[in-house]
Amino acid sequence: MSIPPKGVAVVIPARYASTRFPGKPLVQIDGRPMIWYVWEKARKSRLASRVVVATDDLRIVEAVRGFGGEARMTSPACASGTDRVAETARGLAEEVIVNLQGDEPMMHPSVIDAVAAPLLSDPAVSMTTAALPREDPEEFLSPSVVKVVTDDRGDALYFSRSPIPHYRDAGTGRYRKHLGIYGYRKDFLFTVAALPPAALEEAERLEQLRVLQNGYKIRVVDVEFDSVGVDTPEDLIAVKERLCGRNGR
Repeated sequence: MSIPPKGVAVVIPARYASTRFPGKPLVQIDGRPMIWYVWEKARKSRLASRVVVATDDLRIVEAVRGFGGEARMTSPACASGTDRVAETARGLAEEVIVNLQGDEPMMHPSVIDAVAAPLLSDPAVSMTTAALPREDPEEFLSPSVVKVVTDDRGDALYFSRSPIPHYRDAGTGRYRKHLGIYGYRKDFLFTVAALPPAALEEAERLEQLRVLQNGYKIRVVDVEFDSVGVDTPEDLIAVKERLCGRNGR
């Protein structure tokens, strides 16, 4: 009988020197840094026993510790958020690691749990992610929205910025919008972090395609709640409106 993995840690990679939005984790939303909102969502997860912010900047460390969170410094040589999460995971006892990106202040805690759950219950699953079933023709055609198609077991067949599946007769239809959150068994996270860039990844600018092109599986879990990431100052305006509106301000 397989022994269930021990513990779930949410690791939040947060880089200060973003090319498109420098200092992004510390921008203020209603009097709090954005990283607080991400941390708070992770803290409300039912399955996570630990939340750690992984960063390359002392200003972010100080902000996180200032509101009572755990933060760890990572090497400035980390090329991606995955590398930052993997470096941090080496020092953690938990065996399931959820990578919640530091620019996702609206990720619902239930989505974090949904990503962690298959790793706790199914020994055959090594990596997970989330998707939101949708039927929005405009969003379906947008290259800024990543879509995913799966097999009958729920494992990803492909991720793309193109509209997939292609509805030859109808033009548009039901699809799965990919949400940028990932769960890993810790050993598999180290495997992924060691993989070289792949051709499909470079073509689509989607890091998860590195996993598929190397023949590994990603279990996709359908969820109920969308999330809005902050890539640009314009995204921040939309997120502020939603978050402050929810708080009644």
